[in-house]
Amino acid sequence: MRRIREIFLGRSEMSFCVTLECMRVLVVGSGGVGAAFAAIAQRRPVFTEVVMADVALERAQAVTERLSEPDRFSAERVDASSRADLLELIGAVKPDAVLNACDPRFNEPIFDAAFQAQVTYLDMAMTLSHPHPERPHELPGTMLGEYQLARHEAWAQAGVLALVSMGVEPGLSDVFARYAAEELFSSVEEIGVRDGADLVVEGYDFAPTFSIWTTIEECLNPPLIWERGRGFYTTPPFSEPEVFEFPEGIGPVECVNVEHEEVVLIPREVDCERVTFKYGLGQEFIDVLRTLHKLGLDSTTPVSVRGQQVAPRDMVAAALPDPATLGERMTGRTCAGTWVTGTGKDGQPRSTYLYHVVDNEQTMREYASQAVVWQTAINPVVALELLDEGAWKGTGVLGPEAFPPVPFLERLRELGSPHGQLELAVDDTR
Repeated sequence: MRRIREIFLGRSEMSFCVTLECMRVLVVGSGGVGAAFAAIAQRRPVFTEVVMADVALERAQAVTERLSEPDRFSAERVDASSRADLLELIGAVKPDAVLNACDPRFNEPIFDAAFQAQVTYLDMAMTLSHPHPERPHELPGTMLGEYQLARHEAWAQAGVLALVSMGVEPGLSDVFARYAAEELFSSVEEIGVRDGADLVVEGYDFAPTFSIWTTIEECLNPPLIWERGRGFYTTPPFSEPEVFEFPEGIGPVECVNVEHEEVVLIPREVDCERVTFKYGLGQEFIDVLRTLHKLGLDSTTPVSVRGQQVAPRDMVAAALPDPATLGERMTGRTCAGTWVTGTGKDGQPRSTYLYHVVDNEQTMREYASQAVVWQTAINPVVALELLDEGAWKGTGVLGPEAFPPVPFLERLRELGSPHGQLELAVDDTR
């Protein structure tokens, strides 16, 4: 994936050549996460050219104008639902990698266009699931990422990598799972991703800090659980509530089962007995989501409104504030982490929570990005650097858990955002 650039430096009497590694990235989607990626990448010299693309050209231009480096950051228009449009742009930009920073409803055309162009692909969420038509709260139907994972062999045979789910959750959470299995445990019983925060948005009764379109999708779909011997199964939304004590002062948060990619990906690479994902939503958030569902406002099927076809979920997303704009009104921290139980390297029972906490005040001060989108965006920055250096290598459709975890965690520390590790009393485990 490396591109080598030679720069000739000199004065009248002498000149010399410096060879630099460099990378050209096409970012499809210039919302909160895409903009945060660009802000982080600006401080990393390996990203010599970043093209921000969006269906709304002015949104991509706003990102590049804030960065004030026109030689490195440029803006283009693209319709992410059109494979032909994407292929044309990929052909013009000739990127080393395509980063999908859109909602997962656009994954298929972007993923397919990258494959057709034979270019490295990354995303931060996988293709959408569809509930079982008869037993949605018992059995999975079409699972998250099924479309992409089914094409693993084609990508592998082509010698091209699709690194899927490379955000924070999924993404860093998968890295934590493999790190725990390799470095901390001799055998793993359960891997449970647990996400919580103490973020407050001033001035709004209800203001999600991440894409409401994606939040509705993952929270109202039947949650997925994997167990050895049973395989994948589903439950009703918001099932199995538990109170988890989050570190660094966030404190106790009630978490519930939510559909998430880690449950699909982690068992493919990490030897364990059970995988779950629970999200600290809070009762008010759950009540709002249930109300949206009762009213049919979570639907993605367009309805006619004064002669216009509008999907109810798109209307809800348009009516709520853009999460990327909430940073100045937000206070608090967000925590993403992976709770692992089993037997430690010493043969004794062990319960460990590996986590990553981000403070909104810090990310706003240093990057002008709110904490939730910044915490997502830093992970593809790290992954792209490791791929460029050869520390991560692979072909096919792979998740983060397929790669060595230590280089990733070391690079996070180098970027000034290290992870934490909390040992829990074994009696407090499931």
